[in-house]
Amino acid sequence: MQHQQYQLHADVECRHWWFVARRRIMHALVRELIPPFPETMILDVGCGTGGNIGALTRDYRCLGIDTSDQAIVLARQSHPEVQFFCGVPEEQLQEVLPKVRLVMLMDVLEHVADDFELLSKLFAHTAPGTHFLMTVPANMELWSAHDESFGHYRRYDMQRFRRLWQTLPTEELLCSHFNSHLFPLIRQLRRRNRRRGRTSGDHGTDLSVPPGPLNKILETIFASERKRLVAMLKDNTVKSYPAGVSLVTILRRTETAEGVSVITKPVDVAADFYQPR
Repeated sequence: MQHQQYQLHADVECRHWWFVARRRIMHALVRELIPPFPETMILDVGCGTGGNIGALTRDYRCLGIDTSDQAIVLARQSHPEVQFFCGVPEEQLQEVLPKVRLVMLMDVLEHVADDFELLSKLFAHTAPGTHFLMTVPANMELWSAHDESFGHYRRYDMQRFRRLWQTLPTEELLCSHFNSHLFPLIRQLRRRNRRRGRTSGDHGTDLSVPPGPLNKILETIFASERKRLVAMLKDNTVKSYPAGVSLVTILRRTETAEGVSVITKPVDVAADFYQPR
């Protein structure tokens, strides 16, 4: 991501329907998973400008880490109640990771060349019982200049997403598409943008805040999916969303007789669609 895009994130993440609705979904899932308690530690890996972890500070002890110093400067300005770090977790937070109850990776893995290595390193440094909440963009049919501007290597299908934790000591508590109600609309928008060779928003992205009433309607539609996702977390017989703009999973790290080995991307995994500069 470029400096302009970090600034754009900081400017719109408190207002734009997608950010606001995703936080409402995230908050509902986290509260269902872990009862609020001010000493319970939650870590947001790849926290960007801090909007997601900042939304949880009333209920939990919140930490965020990102490799971008630009993002961390903006995050500290907007969310002084959160402890932010610049770097990678296994180096900056080695002593803290075993105490973390929940690790969040919210639209992070698509920015990483070796997503298998990143996730397995986090598993190797966290304790059994730690939960992982992860979201990624779904469906390569939606690929556009927006993905390229944000430095995405890929969008995920369910098989590729689940492959990430296939060999890790974990229990899958939830895995589903989401942002499903708006999927047909967003698919049409992306198709139109590809034909026109442009994006819908600022700085080569699709991010721009719609007029107030429309922004609220879109937020309400997207955020309404939290009820079904929470129901899925409570009852595994509830059906998942079959398609959507994104994917979400919640994992619980399980006990293992031996330490967790760090793995790299298997050779039989398809090459990434795009190589960011």
